[in-house]
Amino acid sequence: MEYTSLYRRFRPRRFSEIRGQEHVVAALRNAVLEDRVLHAYLLSGPRGTGKTTAARVLAKALNCTAVVDGEPCCECESCVSMEAGTSFDLHELDAASNNKVDDMRELLARVALGTPGRTKVYLLDEVHMLTAGAENALLKTLEEPPDHVVFVLATTEPHKVVETIRSRSQHLELNLLPATELESLVRDVIAAAELDVDEDGISHVIRAGRGSARDALSALDRVVAGGITEDETSTDELLLALAERDTARALAALAAGITRGREPRVTGEALLGSLRDAFLISMGVPPTQLAAADRERAELFAEVVTPAVTTRALEVLGTALIDMRRSPDPRVDLEVALVRLTAPEVVGTGDPAVLEALVRRVEKLEAALAGGAGVGAPGSASSPPPPPPPLRRAGPAAEGRARLAAKATVPAAAAPPPVEKSEPAGEAVVEASVEPEPEPVSRPSPEVSAGTAGVVTCEELVTAWADDLLELLGRKARARFSAARFVSVEDGTAVMALPNEPHMRRCEDMRPELEKVLADKFGGTIPVKLVVGGDVPTPAVSDATAFSTAEESIDMEGLVDADISEGSAVDKLTQAFPGASLVDTDRPAN
Repeated sequence: MEYTSLYRRFRPRRFSEIRGQEHVVAALRNAVLEDRVLHAYLLSGPRGTGKTTAARVLAKALNCTAVVDGEPCCECESCVSMEAGTSFDLHELDAASNNKVDDMRELLARVALGTPGRTKVYLLDEVHMLTAGAENALLKTLEEPPDHVVFVLATTEPHKVVETIRSRSQHLELNLLPATELESLVRDVIAAAELDVDEDGISHVIRAGRGSARDALSALDRVVAGGITEDETSTDELLLALAERDTARALAALAAGITRGREPRVTGEALLGSLRDAFLISMGVPPTQLAAADRERAELFAEVVTPAVTTRALEVLGTALIDMRRSPDPRVDLEVALVRLTAPEVVGTGDPAVLEALVRRVEKLEAALAGGAGVGAPGSASSPPPPPPPLRRAGPAAEGRARLAAKATVPAAAAPPPVEKSEPAGEAVVEASVEPEPEPVSRPSPEVSAGTAGVVTCEELVTAWADDLLELLGRKARARFSAARFVSVEDGTAVMALPNEPHMRRCEDMRPELEKVLADKFGGTIPVKLVVGGDVPTPAVSDATAFSTAEESIDMEGLVDADISEGSAVDKLTQAFPGASLVDTDRPAN
């Protein structure tokens, strides 16, 4: 006996067996049940979603001799002949190959002829492929066909069907099946056909189906025949290389996939699809057709890469896939795209990934400063004492430095008027700038965090976070909190800053795990409060710093008195231009 493929053996025979298209099933079954069948229907949707199947079930229901609740019996002579493909009541025409005016005229010439059943159904597949002349020839008959004729038009691209045909028919759209519905279908087929398929094979079938029932059953046929090819390693490696910005790893993963016989364009399309899934998940709109393994991979990638980086990767890969059509070696275009996405120095300063790297470096520096790892701020207890001021020669430059120092250290409203004082030349004076006394450093009292792990300071949290605290978290929590940092401790509550609001919302689910790790580390309960980085107060700016930024920056140490022995500027000018004489413009001319 000849083997029949699974998608043909398990094609739905009744409306109730069509999965995932309840709105289409309800419209067609109610039309049959209430005798309100229209003269033309337009069924559209992706491949393998059941357009032809729904048309055949409708044809059986319209000619069945024992219809029950709008469903065909599938046992009468009319139903059996339609399932065998020998019925005169169902005429199927491929509009992709019969798309000329003569083909359409020949079909319309037989429309008025009678058939053994009650209704003659014409099924036109890929109706968008009809030429303009064939569409015009179909219009009049499609609008007013004989009473015993029903047209069912099927297409995967409804936007290419002319408006005059769409307006003459009832448009029903079929959708891709969700992953749960597709998994249910695959498991039912495996049980009915008594197939031996493990869980890895089922996951592969769902991943290959991508919401299409026919594609999933075709993939199931390959799995049963032993033709399963698990080549997801290339895509996984490429995603990791993009996340870590590792050019060598990306090129090695592409080369490994090509060595296993995978075309560069197929690899690029698979990577583009995975990036799209990660982008939709990061935006809060996860695709319903994703398998569990694909969803987990996309979530992990979305946790470590910002949406801006993912968007740019989609743009670069999309452009590369278009260029690959005209390229003599498509592999080169894909390699160049991967290098651009993983090497920021090639892209330039406008690359969002470069900006992200700079932001991370700044955050690390701020965390180090907050933890006391860097040089302390002026006036703090940890800052070294200022060096003694150098000896300077008295003169006009010294007076200018003294005035500028007084203006920089004393507020304008409280500064006394400068008193000019002549100083003898050659006398050494010592300039000393009056610095404010450092404010006493406040220490938290033990009563502040009663019931918690004693007094935990921000410095201790930052040091522990940099040492091993982040590594104690789980993999998912570690990925989410990798961009976080402790900024302060308020009434015994540790305040942690995050880059943006969406990131903070995702980290809120992992906050209990972070608090548990802190409790184990410090021996008591330490609540954690998550804030956005923009809400963290910036360190105060001293008056001297504010003055130096508001006024023109002048290096007082660089001011040097002019040497009197070298002469004035007028003398040097007259020496540079022999024969020149000085003219006093204030003296009247003779």
